[in-house]
Amino acid sequence: MNLAYAYPKSRFEPTVLVDLSSRAERERLSASALKGFFKLAAAWQLRDEDARELLGGLSASSFYDWKKNPERVLDADRITRISYLLGIYKALHILYGDKLADEWVHLPNTNIIFGGRTPLALMLGGGMLAMQTVRQLLDARRGGL
Repeated sequence: MNLAYAYPKSRFEPTVLVDLSSRAERERLSASALKGFFKLAAAWQLRDEDARELLGGLSASSFYDWKKNPERVLDADRITRISYLLGIYKALHILYGDKLADEWVHLPNTNIIFGGRTPLALMLGGGMLAMQTVRQLLDARRGGL
């Protein structure tokens, strides 16, 4: 007698996780990630210093080189950072009109997570974990929580 438990059948397939340790996957994602990041930085009117910090403390010369030529292979950390930021951008545009969505990162926020600071200040000070927190907050709002 087989007493093994099984998940019920579903028409939904689980999301296949991207293996960022694979150079081939990072090659596939890097150029489009950078292009998306630079469009996001323009939409949010980020200062170059802030954009460099969001990318993990990139030097000015590398930043401008990447902006000019996004055809390169990023490391897993930078792809993850960009993924969080693009998710934040998308969530904001789902929740709010375009104008507010693009201004939101610069507006002081009374949510306890931000402590009166702007979301951008939180992300600049808290790095990738802060980006993840902001992304989770906005995804929860999108889900009606």
